[in-house]
Amino acid sequence: MIFLVGFMGAGKTTAGRLLAARLGWDFLDLDDAVERRARRAVSEIFQRAGEAGFRKLEAETLLSVLARRTAKPLVLALGGGAFVQPRNAQALQATACPIMFLDAEPEELRRRCATHGLRRPLFQDAEQFAQLYASRREAYLAAGARVDTTGLAPEAVVAELLRQLGMDSTAAAAGGPTSLRTSQNG
Repeated sequence: MIFLVGFMGAGKTTAGRLLAARLGWDFLDLDDAVERRARRAVSEIFQRAGEAGFRKLEAETLLSVLARRTAKPLVLALGGGAFVQPRNAQALQATACPIMFLDAEPEELRRRCATHGLRRPLFQDAEQFAQLYASRREAYLAAGARVDTTGLAPEAVVAELLRQLGMDSTAAAAGGPTSLRTSQNG
C-alpha cells in the first residue's frame, strides 16, 4: 500500500490514479469510499453532519479500508484533512507503508481547486484557504516523504513518487507489478 496525503488541489487523486495504473495496482480515493459508505456526497455529509460528523465517517472508512486484504496492492489518496487527524495518522503509520506528502504552493493549490470547478466544503476565500493550509502543513510533514507538485504535470509527479519510493521505474513503465525496494510493501 502507498498513501498519498496533502492539501486539497495537491494532485493526490490524479497522481494516485496514474501511479496505480503504472504499477498495476488498485487505486482508491478515500473521499469516494466515504461517499459510497454514506450514500451521499462529501458536501452533503458536511451540510447534514458538519465537519465533525464527516471526520468520524472518514476515520471509520479509513480503518475499514486498512483492515481489508486485497489481491492487489493499493494506492490510497486521502482527503486533505484525513492525515491531520491524529487517529488516522497513527493508523497509517502503524501499517509501515509509505506515506507520501504531495505539496504545492498555496496559490497554486487554490488555483487548481478553482480552475477545475471543484466543490469542496472547506474551499473558502484566499486568506482562509492559506490559513487552513498553514495549519495542516506541519502534520503533513510527518509523512515519510514530500513531493512538491508545483508546476509539475501529473506524469512528472508520478516519476518523482517512483524515484522517492525507490521503485523500479522500468517495470513501472511497462505497467507490470512492481514492489518497493524497502520492506514497506502493502
